[in-house]
Amino acid sequence: MNKLLLPVMTAAALYGAPVDARPATPSAKAYVIAEITVRDPGAYEKYKAIIKPLVEKYGGQYLVRAGRVEAVDGAAPSGRVILLEFPSFAAAEAFEKSPANLAAATIRHKAARSRLFIVEGAQ
Repeated sequence: MNKLLLPVMTAAALYGAPVDARPATPSAKAYVIAEITVRDPGAYEKYKAIIKPLVEKYGGQYLVRAGRVEAVDGAAPSGRVILLEFPSFAAAEAFEKSPANLAAATIRHKAARSRLFIVEGAQ
């Protein structure tokens, strides 16, 4: 047993403090999942030009950007599917709530119908 861990565990046993001896793990990644039905392709292209550098600014990256979709159980998405990966849930939230993203979202709302949500990944 690690010599440094023994005093901590002994103190916990004596004083009833909880101990987690597992090594620290990095926080789970987070994903923004979007389902987007484009109504105005020209306006949506403007939105795409604005949003990509913003995603990158918050540490995000595109994993899926409107590729082929096949429903295997239930209804298929009504539009394109976008999957963004962020280093943490906090980073994804910061991106979604940023003033620049909220301004860009007004363009998206005029150009498309959308549904977005953040999902925390497994550790």
